[in-house]
Amino acid sequence: MIKFENVSKIYPNGTKGLTDVNLQINQGEFVAIIGTSGAGKSTLIRCVNGLNDITSGSLIVNDTEVSKLKGKELRKFRRHVGMIFQSYNLVPRVTVLKNVMFARVPDMSLFKVIFGLFSKEDKLVALDSLNKVGILDKAYIRADQLSGGQQQRVSLARALSQESEILLADEPVSALDPVTAKEVMDDFKRINEEFNKTILLNIHHVELALEYASRIIAVKKGKIVYDGPSQEVTKEILDEVYRKEA
Repeated sequence: MIKFENVSKIYPNGTKGLTDVNLQINQGEFVAIIGTSGAGKSTLIRCVNGLNDITSGSLIVNDTEVSKLKGKELRKFRRHVGMIFQSYNLVPRVTVLKNVMFARVPDMSLFKVIFGLFSKEDKLVALDSLNKVGILDKAYIRADQLSGGQQQRVSLARALSQESEILLADEPVSALDPVTAKEVMDDFKRINEEFNKTILLNIHHVELALEYASRIIAVKKGKIVYDGPSQEVTKEILDEVYRKEA
């Protein structure tokens, strides 16, 4: 479970990223966050795993108060919250399999990391994760030889290999063409339904958000302006979310 209680985030330059956000996201939900650029979508997602620290309020993830975590404790916590980025964040000249196994690095000794001494279990988990996203046949190909959609699937497989219950995705399909974007969203939906993973996804494609997510959270100027079922989102709500202020 993810619970925001009166969470605010103010950046060092004075910009308000979030203002008094109150949310509860339960295990197994597929939630899409929508809003204009700069509305606070990425800020909200990155607070969940501590990439952004909150200024005030309380943010609890699976009974852990995220704002109180520092150093080693924060790194340990992040192992259990998968993160998928817009730019994939892969190591280009390394095989797909090794890219996925890198998610297991925090549990390895420095010696094993330096020499790439992954365990049999690490390899099996990585291969299983690649199988779940349909690219097991690409395991021994270099990451930079894949298409954008395939690279994003590798990123998703890497997050799955952390064996976390929560997956965060920050604009995961914005760099993909429409057909590939739907294919990747199909993967998210299937992972959500088959494995009961909580998906919290920041997306600027409203049509995809409404088609795939069961719940929509709309953010405007750091505040929640809509939170409800995707099928109840109306044109009037979208007009309010995306209307530019004079």
